[in-house]
Amino acid sequence: MDALKRLVEHPVTERAILALVVINAVTLGLETSPSVMAAYGGPLRVLDQAILAVFVAEIAARLAVRRLAFFRDPWSVFDFLIVAIALLPATGPLQVLRALRVLRVFRLITLAPSLKRVVGALIGALPGMGSIVLLLSLVIYVFAVMATHLYGPSMPDKFGSLGISIYTLFQLVTLDGWSGEIVRPAMEMHPYAWIFFITFILVTSFTVFNLFIGVVVNAMQAEHEAEQIEKTGRPPVSLDDLMQELKRLRGEVAALKGAAAERSA
Repeated sequence: MDALKRLVEHPVTERAILALVVINAVTLGLETSPSVMAAYGGPLRVLDQAILAVFVAEIAARLAVRRLAFFRDPWSVFDFLIVAIALLPATGPLQVLRALRVLRVFRLITLAPSLKRVVGALIGALPGMGSIVLLLSLVIYVFAVMATHLYGPSMPDKFGSLGISIYTLFQLVTLDGWSGEIVRPAMEMHPYAWIFFITFILVTSFTVFNLFIGVVVNAMQAEHEAEQIEKTGRPPVSLDDLMQELKRLRGEVAALKGAAAERSA
């Protein structure tokens, strides 16, 4: 069992599995090409099954080494589910499950530490992002009610009902054709409509979306600090901490200079 544990946790094994994941991603992409499948379909299917067999053997080895602790690690459970989905029969009514084989590419997340940090930060940012989504929804709803009253009679295709107005304003949030398709046609009938739409774009696309960025950046910083604490047992030193330490050292140096001057006098 110790030998199996060393094999499973050896860096060479991890790099080999990572290489197989990349190769498997390439083969799954090639299988979408009819011309490639006509010429090399047989070898690609054999290679795909061989890589899947290696993945199954690796998961089985990790299960044997870690036992119940395997299922207490969310990333291990993630690996297990992806490989289990790939083992489901993909014939008859379950033919659609063949498309789910591409989920094996997501194993790159569990094998690359940098990707794990990014995903962990995104998961940690979900509560804050949920609050921002709620705020954005409220803003869109309020502006949609106003737009329906203001522009609904003259532009029923864009603001004829509350639902249509919400969809149109969501298009404005994405800045997809906001000027030529929405704002300029509205200005032909309502010359000052630009005030309404520019205000909406500034509030949503520029302000609220920057809140998204701030939440994600904070989550990334928290993930980095947690990783540093796990590795070193102490949090990383911030710029504020360095400045405080520098001020303390300056104070001590000034006190020493003062004491030296008193002695010399």
